[in-house]
Amino acid sequence: MTDFRLSRRLLFTAGSGVLGVTVLNTLTGCSGSSDPAVSSTASSPAAGPASAAPALVGDWQRVNLSFVSAYLVIRGGEAAVVDTGTPGSETAIGDALKAAGSDWAAVKHVILTHQHEDHAGGLAGIAPLVSAKLYAGQADVTGINSEKPLTAVADGDEVFGLQIVGTPGHTAGHVSIFEPSTGVLVAGDALRNENGLEGSAPQYTSDPAQAAASVKKLAALNVLAILPGHGEPLTTGASDALKKLAATL
Repeated sequence: MTDFRLSRRLLFTAGSGVLGVTVLNTLTGCSGSSDPAVSSTASSPAAGPASAAPALVGDWQRVNLSFVSAYLVIRGGEAAVVDTGTPGSETAIGDALKAAGSDWAAVKHVILTHQHEDHAGGLAGIAPLVSAKLYAGQADVTGINSEKPLTAVADGDEVFGLQIVGTPGHTAGHVSIFEPSTGVLVAGDALRNENGLEGSAPQYTSDPAQAAASVKKLAALNVLAILPGHGEPLTTGASDALKKLAATL
């Protein structure tokens, strides 16, 4: 694992009570936005706190940030956050931790599946709140704005009992997170479940051939639940759905 330190380069705008953000010189966008260079906004506090209870599978919680999700795994008084949503998502994620009986002090691991702003943009607000190690796939580290060092992870690494699975294609350094003991797969944007289970959205995919190969790689795991970045978690029939998808690629 390798540590990197980068500076934030964000331009914030405000209007009609909605916070917007433009990221300079970084690859952004994997939502349904018509312009991938302009990130969508997370749910504002006025929309109400995100809910993270009850648990989805095992110790996993979902933080529904409207068009994108972050996930929490809390066990033994310690917590990990997987993906951080768009800038400003720290309020919703903090509310979700509290709803789950935890808090920022318990967060010792923050894992980013990839560099796109709707998954990594919230890191700037979360990093000052936690005493945690921050992780991202090596090829994506330079595209993530962080004032704290990022530890590069690769296929086969382990964080908090979670297996890092290299799933490039959506971005060069995209990783998924697999928990063998429960069969939970946090897929980032390697998979989505907005209109049935699908692979990486073509318009935001850097390498379609790699993305297809990554889906096939995930299908070889003993997956019992899929927690995607976009769309609803798939907690029943996940293995069959994933194998069927892989067979079409």
